[in-house]
Amino acid sequence: MIKQAIIPLAGLGTRLLPLTSVFAKELLPINGKPGIEYILDECIEAGIKEVIFIISEKKKMIKDYFYNDSFYKKIIKKKKDPRIIKEYKKILRYKKMIKFVYQNKPLGTGDAVLKTKKYIKNNFFLMLLPDDLIINKNCSKSMIKIHKKYNSSVMASMNVNKKTVSRWGIYNLDKKVDKRNYLIKDVVEKPSVKSAPSNKAVIGRYILPKTIFSKLLKQKPGKGGEIHITDAIQLLINEKNKFIAHNFLGKYLDCGSMSGYIKSTLEIAKS
Repeated sequence: MIKQAIIPLAGLGTRLLPLTSVFAKELLPINGKPGIEYILDECIEAGIKEVIFIISEKKKMIKDYFYNDSFYKKIIKKKKDPRIIKEYKKILRYKKMIKFVYQNKPLGTGDAVLKTKKYIKNNFFLMLLPDDLIINKNCSKSMIKIHKKYNSSVMASMNVNKKTVSRWGIYNLDKKVDKRNYLIKDVVEKPSVKSAPSNKAVIGRYILPKTIFSKLLKQKPGKGGEIHITDAIQLLINEKNKFIAHNFLGKYLDCGSMSGYIKSTLEIAKS
């Protein structure tokens, strides 16, 4: 059973500057609700019991957001506002399931995952990237079902415009296992339009095996001096570990850029 999720939150958020020069992007409101709460709600609905946040000292305000008990108690004592009481109860529910670990140097998603090694209990765990929101359908829940059915790792997949493949990690797919799922042969990071093996892109939802930690421990920094999770995934695929690309239902929103953030707010407001 998959009961743990990890969420890398230590990134600098440069695509959302100048807002992120003083504020954690994951706390920016999307239709009146911090972006990170959409991710937590997805986890809860998918049956996740523990969520590990990987933050940096610069992102300490994320921890403060969930540990601001004295503020809430003071306000509730004074006002007894039902809306504020409801919000505080929600925060308490989140807080019970969150653990914090630190990544103080921006050394990539692979390094962030490695920080959680001693906390992962079961053979597989879920990873969600907070810039990627998927609304209307719970992507994590459907991926967990695929994992149970095939006893495999699972990664979210979405068709993108062929002209934009150089912005994405792109799948080279093997045979189809059922209507919405394919075995993964390779993951190619930001290929040219000519060399791209498909137009099916990697989206920020992963069910990964615990064995990935042994690959990350030995992995040398790649492009940009970072440890890339896709390199470790590729090593596991090369060793015949089964990875499935799940073409999810639901609407994808990129809330990690300024234009995407605005579009996400408008899209969720009307959904």
